[in-house]
Amino acid sequence: MEKYLNRNNNSGVSHFEIYSDKIEVKFTKTNKIYSYSYAYAGKSHVDKMKILAERGHGLNTYIKTFVNNLYDK
Repeated sequence: MEKYLNRNNNSGVSHFEIYSDKIEVKFTKTNKIYSYSYAYAGKSHVDKMKILAERGHGLNTYIKTFVNNLYDK
């Protein structure tokens, strides 16, 4: 997994991995990896999360606001 840049130094996200149809996210306070796929979270949300992950800014806020419980179960 790639280390999240965390440009504001206050994110709950520590790492991420981008795939063609999903993004996997690891948060700082857990060892669990959360997978957000097109099937569960929706293509538009996942594509936005990919952009935010690569920027290193805003991913945690986006997840908590829009897709918090839409991870693959």
